[in-house]
Amino acid sequence: MSDEELPDTFLDHETYGYPRTFDPNFKGPVAKSKVSSQVHSSSSRGIEIRITNRSCTDVLCCIIFILFIIAYILLGLVAWVHGDPRRVAYPTDSKGHFCGQKGTPNENKTILFYFNLFSCTSPSVVVNLQCPTTQICVSKCPEKFLTYMEIQFMYRTNKHYWMYYSQFCKSPFVKPAKTVTQVLLDDDCPIAIFPSKPFLQRCFPDFTTKNGTLTVGNKTIFEDGSGKKRNAIELRRAANRVNKILDARAIGMKVFEDYATTWYWILIGLTIAMLLSWLFVILLRFTAGFLFWVFMVGVIGIIGYGIWHCYQEHSNLQGRPNSHLTIYDIGFQTDISMYFQLKQTWFAFMIILCLLEVFIILMLIFLRERIRISIALLKEGSKAIGYLPTTLIYPVLTFIFLSICIAYWAVTAIYLATSGVPIYKVISPERTCKHENTTCNPEIFNTTEIARVCPGAQCNFAFYGGKSLYHQYVPTFQMFNLFVFLWLINFIIALGQCALAGAFASYYWALKKPDDIPQYPVFTAFGRAIRYHTGSLAFGSLILALIQMFKLVLEYLDHRLKEAQNNISKFLQCCLKCCFWCLEKMVKFFNRNAYVMIAIYGKNFCRSARDAFNLLMRNVLKVAVMDKVTDFVLILGKILVAGCIGVLAFLLFTHRLPMMIEGPTSLNYYWVPLLTVIIGSYLVAHGFFSVYAMCIDTIFICFCEDLERNDGSREKPYFIAPTLHGTLNKMQLVPQKQKE
Repeated sequence: MSDEELPDTFLDHETYGYPRTFDPNFKGPVAKSKVSSQVHSSSSRGIEIRITNRSCTDVLCCIIFILFIIAYILLGLVAWVHGDPRRVAYPTDSKGHFCGQKGTPNENKTILFYFNLFSCTSPSVVVNLQCPTTQICVSKCPEKFLTYMEIQFMYRTNKHYWMYYSQFCKSPFVKPAKTVTQVLLDDDCPIAIFPSKPFLQRCFPDFTTKNGTLTVGNKTIFEDGSGKKRNAIELRRAANRVNKILDARAIGMKVFEDYATTWYWILIGLTIAMLLSWLFVILLRFTAGFLFWVFMVGVIGIIGYGIWHCYQEHSNLQGRPNSHLTIYDIGFQTDISMYFQLKQTWFAFMIILCLLEVFIILMLIFLRERIRISIALLKEGSKAIGYLPTTLIYPVLTFIFLSICIAYWAVTAIYLATSGVPIYKVISPERTCKHENTTCNPEIFNTTEIARVCPGAQCNFAFYGGKSLYHQYVPTFQMFNLFVFLWLINFIIALGQCALAGAFASYYWALKKPDDIPQYPVFTAFGRAIRYHTGSLAFGSLILALIQMFKLVLEYLDHRLKEAQNNISKFLQCCLKCCFWCLEKMVKFFNRNAYVMIAIYGKNFCRSARDAFNLLMRNVLKVAVMDKVTDFVLILGKILVAGCIGVLAFLLFTHRLPMMIEGPTSLNYYWVPLLTVIIGSYLVAHGFFSVYAMCIDTIFICFCEDLERNDGSREKPYFIAPTLHGTLNKMQLVPQKQKE
């Protein structure tokens, strides 16, 4: 290749008045004698990524992206006006009033009480997510068995009983003068109350088990106030109807309690994970080979401990009742701890860990030669990060941006879900009214035809909604909220990758390191990406967001149509999921390399993606030998960090370190904070090692470009580090240096 054909131009700063730059757009002649005389000069500043002659790329996509963000902000404002999160925080009585809301008559009445819990066995509970009985706000739950008829007799001797009973009526009465029939028709008071306890701000019967028999307040059989005998099982069946609606929220409350108990331990674990990741990053610069084997031994040891623990749990369950049941036998359970009481669960975990252990060992055996190259790349990456320490801070900025997006999406989704006005439905005690479940107005209900046709029918609160244009499009707004959220998340990740790529490329193309590295390379690359390439980054992240949106739609359809599917449709569904998963991984890979080319050359997304693809295809052997093996090593490092912290957290939360430190007590689900620590530690390690991965990918792309642009001669020397060049030369992955 002649000098005039070289897109990478080396200019003498004494002749042309500015330092030599790596300028892919330069088309002018090259003074060969000047290059050869200056390339090894001590006064040379090397080459740096040129930021002049750049222009904005993918402007149309940038404009569309900005318009979507503006629309997203407007959607949040509209949702904020119409939504009311109190509908999630507070239970609502039959009149649509919040229980426990400050500044209202119900301020001190924080618990919801059901008049007739037996009516909750109605199928309408599942349809409307509401129990078809009167619900009022009370300050405390009943503590004893009482019926309205019993109160009428007791009132003659002691008025205190009526004072206690009347607090569970709609409005206070001086005395129980009405008959039971009138009470049922007017629905002023419950005809019976049972010993109850507050659960999720609602009164539920206080069930206990004695000698295997279910009881309520030490009774198995009791009167329901209408002259019928009821047992605890019937009451439990009625309560379970409501519990199914609230079960997920119950688990959420227990999880919240566990987080409230262990939050400081979780923070300590994540802090240790951060320090451990930072220590590994520092040590990789000096002892990459030794640290690699620490990774290997540590990961194999942690997985081995997991296999041993699963075997111990499986052995301990031998002989226990019901431990032989399968996951299929017990079906879906919201109480996850039930699965850990099955031998099959621990056996499955043990098999999975054994397969993972064998896979890692085989990879180490077959990739032992290539691992030497990955260690050399890790050393070079450590050197680059050592010269650019601010790159380790950038993941914190990415985390802040992602947190803002996640918080905005969650708040907007909650406000959209709680948009609307109270909707009231007709409810009849005997469920025989032909107008049941129709919309009504509580203010004029008693004067309507429905009240005359259906004696005893009531107009009770059902849910929040509306028929306005806004309320009709709330589901569409939720879809828009999710799509823009995915777009923003992928854009933030793309921005971080492009900024880091620009910083590490400036390191690679500096002939004399560190003197030729520009000042503040990370912030310079970040500003350059925002100023010139917002459209290109938005374009790449849009493609990824569309694929992820299709995946979520497929998951939703699979969930909704699961029972109606046949084997053929299930097979096609699995094929589509597999195809979209592969497509997402492939697009992420090409996007990542496209962002590196954008950071170096400043071209638009499509051209950068094409150039990156062609470059990788021309160097496909090097990709397999160098880049992917290094990714495998970094993944093992992440697993080691997460595994070390996970083992310590497991020993702490299961009270297996009593002699050293006392962990939290009375956890509902110890695996909740444990998984949080493990996943959080992995994400923390991923944040640090992702900088490494981006560094390696950028150095690899630049290395491939370096081999194609230069031949190692005095006139066109390689920019690769001599130590890395020597290792690659031994592996015959670079051409032999031309004779001078």
